[in-house]
Amino acid sequence: MASSKALKFCPNLKIVSSNRPLIRSSSAKVMEVLSRYGTLERMSVDEAFVDLSLQKNPAALVQTILKRIKTETNLPASAGLATSKLVAKIASDFDKPEGFTIVEPGRESKFLAPLEIRKIYGIGPKTASILNGLGIKICSDIVSIDIQKLLPVFGQYSVNLKNKAKGIDNRPVDPSPWIAKQQGTETTFDVDIKDADKIELALQELCKEVSESIGNMGRSARTITIKLRWSNFKTITRQRTVPGEINKSQDIYKVAKSLLYENWKPGKPIRLLGVAASRLGVSDQQKLQLEFE
Repeated sequence: MASSKALKFCPNLKIVSSNRPLIRSSSAKVMEVLSRYGTLERMSVDEAFVDLSLQKNPAALVQTILKRIKTETNLPASAGLATSKLVAKIASDFDKPEGFTIVEPGRESKFLAPLEIRKIYGIGPKTASILNGLGIKICSDIVSIDIQKLLPVFGQYSVNLKNKAKGIDNRPVDPSPWIAKQQGTETTFDVDIKDADKIELALQELCKEVSESIGNMGRSARTITIKLRWSNFKTITRQRTVPGEINKSQDIYKVAKSLLYENWKPGKPIRLLGVAASRLGVSDQQKLQLEFE
């Protein structure tokens, strides 16, 4: 459940800021366990594919992997076992936080048939809206519809759509190094803050943490985003893309501070403050003179 939705149900809910160093450390431990059993493709800080196609008893091995993750990291994990990455990913979400769903070979299409089309990787809100307009709500609708009705709208991608809805996905597990799309952090204040000096100090600390995160990755960023939540729980995000790559905390802070004062009137209480860096590239920072006050 999204935190914004949780806050509507429970206005007095206290949200604790994430511990980014601990998250990275825990992620590394889990990935190390997974890497023992086959080719590993890391998808995010808490998701990965492992190729078990050469194992004699993959189902039993997955049970072992889940137990070892729990024993060695004290973290819950769920898993999906299937013949393709697309189906395995969907299966892994079926029985969280510590479930295990198996989709037997040949049953991929039947497994996907009753699921909403948004479950399929690559079908976002825009594509889903167009498909809904064609009367397509669930995966079986894509399988059964005449491809001639899809071709005028999606062209050759129509074949891909039908294959995905059947669970056909020939992408191999790719061991290439995983690169995060963004790095960010946020803090929820114990008491809503409206003092400009305190807000700026908190913003500086967040920018330092983001700078360290992307610096440790050997990356730099072009887009900086700030997140603001007011005392009534309304939340906004604002971002700016700079002309060159940055990774130093003072440069990130200049951009973040500019965004802050464009969207916050001093004296208005702030409940949560966040900073994120995205559009990450190889660190070769240009000497930008960012003229933000």
